[in-house]
Amino acid sequence: MPPDDLYKFDRSETLMARARKVIPGGIYGHKSPVLLVPGAYPSFMARGEGCRIWDVDGNQYIDFMCSYGPIVLGHKHPRVEEAAAAERSRGDSYNLPGEVWVELAELLVDITPAADWVVFAKNGSDVTSWSLAVARAHTRRNKAIMAAGAYHGAHPWCSPIPTGITDADRANVLTFRYNDLDDLRRVVAENRGDIAGLILCPFRHDAFHDEEMPAPGFHQGVREICDEEGIVLVLDDIRAGFRLHLGGSGEVLGLRPDLICYCKAIANGYALAAGLGREELRQAALGVFFTGTFWTATVPMAAAIATINTLREEGGIEQMEAMGSRFRQGLDQQTRSLGLAINQTGPPAVPFMTFDADQGSFERSRLFCGECCRRGVFVHPIHNWFLSAAHTEADIDEALTVTEVAFRIVKEHFGS
Repeated sequence: MPPDDLYKFDRSETLMARARKVIPGGIYGHKSPVLLVPGAYPSFMARGEGCRIWDVDGNQYIDFMCSYGPIVLGHKHPRVEEAAAAERSRGDSYNLPGEVWVELAELLVDITPAADWVVFAKNGSDVTSWSLAVARAHTRRNKAIMAAGAYHGAHPWCSPIPTGITDADRANVLTFRYNDLDDLRRVVAENRGDIAGLILCPFRHDAFHDEEMPAPGFHQGVREICDEEGIVLVLDDIRAGFRLHLGGSGEVLGLRPDLICYCKAIANGYALAAGLGREELRQAALGVFFTGTFWTATVPMAAAIATINTLREEGGIEQMEAMGSRFRQGLDQQTRSLGLAINQTGPPAVPFMTFDADQGSFERSRLFCGECCRRGVFVHPIHNWFLSAAHTEADIDEALTVTEVAFRIVKEHFGS
């Protein structure tokens, strides 16, 4: 695409100037523009449909971020929107839950081999923090273990940014090296008898890092250690949930947890989180105070039922895997022809790509992703990407025409 056709972001820039006057930073958190490429990305979106999004300047993108994971069927999926609209026509937030509270819980228990009961909330951080409270209530112990660098939310015990957080907030959180059972055993041995829970993502997907799948035997070893030591094993499936297996990513990757945490894709963009557990932890969960004014809202639950049933009936997970594989193969072919070395990591439905020569600097990734975005393909330089069931072969092939241009620009700028 010639330079004159590159996207411009005049309205986004105007809105950002207004936002900075009344909102710290204008946009904060993981959607902050400071993590992206200056001048190459919009700051504000206007609408979405299928696997396409439009910014406030009218620029259209093939969306490979899916709102950082929630959009699993595609934006404005008709079946989900119909279910949400029907529920909304009756109301949403009441003094008590609606019927969908029970229906969704029954559906989740039905499709999840590792679960006997469910609780609901709104955010991923809600349920990851809840899971450790349940583990402590069940074991009457204090400490929790997580992989070093893993992201489990924005609450003080796990926030990646320490500003405003005290040492006491993290006093009972221990870390070990991911995929290193010996290091895990060391941490357990040094704290034997005081570890309540171990929280683990189905695979490593830290920002600023290639994704890393569990090594052979790692999940089995984690399960054995937890069983031997009476530790509650928590699967943080917030990022990958409903993209690898309807019954939880552990069903694909050989991990049977005691508690499962869901959010993101559970309701195709509607705000909902869920914590699932096995029978032995029911009393502990009952004893933990866990509530929120909007957690019983019925519209997101109706959307979640429609999302899960659509994924199951229309082969959405298989579609994401197929289209993610097609995209990955296309990127491989393009870079091989140009002599560029890339790393493609993670499952096809939750992929990520980095340049080998960057060695952690992300210089090439920033240039590549920025050039893609300015031409209508929305990918992120430091955060993993997402596929949705709305991506088709035609969408993937159209995106690949843009990535080829971006790869050539990287080659011209860096040489390799």
